[in-house]
Amino acid sequence: MYSKRKAFLLLTKHRLSLLVVFSAVVSYVTIAESPKLSIVLYLSIGGFLITAASNAFNQVIEKNLDALMMRTKDRPMPLGILKKREALLFAFTITLVGLYFLYLCSVLTALIGLISMIMYVLIYTPLKKKTPWAVFVGAFPGALPTLIGAVTGQSQQNTIEFFSALLFLIQFIWQFPHFWTLAWFNYDDYAKAGFYLLPNRKKDVFSANMIFLYTIFLVAAAILPYLFNFVGVISLIIILMASFTLIFYAYLFYKYQTDDMAKKLFKACILYLPVVQLILMTRL
Repeated sequence: MYSKRKAFLLLTKHRLSLLVVFSAVVSYVTIAESPKLSIVLYLSIGGFLITAASNAFNQVIEKNLDALMMRTKDRPMPLGILKKREALLFAFTITLVGLYFLYLCSVLTALIGLISMIMYVLIYTPLKKKTPWAVFVGAFPGALPTLIGAVTGQSQQNTIEFFSALLFLIQFIWQFPHFWTLAWFNYDDYAKAGFYLLPNRKKDVFSANMIFLYTIFLVAAAILPYLFNFVGVISLIIILMASFTLIFYAYLFYKYQTDDMAKKLFKACILYLPVVQLILMTRL
């Protein structure tokens, strides 16, 4: 058992929220012609709080389901450390504060942040019990942080707008191998709560093939900024090196289809995205 202070922190999934903020800030710095420290600060605070609120609402909704799974049974809601009323008040409060800071960036930034939260909480969360297509729906709010950062630094040039779309595309496709590998090695645990989120609803050859295929799609998307002359040869070389490593682990998973290989590919995906985003930010 832990304190209420820690419970509120765990309700936010702070590590995941920080990763989301990272992608939004990187996108902003990549797109903006003259990035401002004040905007980075507003975007960081607002992005973190909106993501944290989404995670908090999710945990309130899935309280009973979380209690069934080993990986989530120790969360604040299943343990009863926080009451539903407390968690909801916390979530609504940080939503309002988060939207305020995003509004300081721009109206559109705040609007996209709100849309992202609504999609995650009201569409993706209930769909998880119904269909594997929930992963596709969830990929949109999962990738919207890049668009939040991009529109914050957006100019009126069409080429920059297209680069924003490429950043979104990369993170959108990344969601699939990232989440499917997680669903693979947590299959039995997810099944306890009625979550069957692999492409074919089970650990089979088709699901493994789709994970490998979407890893290929991800690598192809990561190369597009070079093909459209947004970055140079140095960026391409580093992206190709990272992509080779990712494909190597994807092939090992495809060949052996074990939980251990799924975990290794999952970790490779987690490292791959920030590496690619940072390289694209440098425009080398």
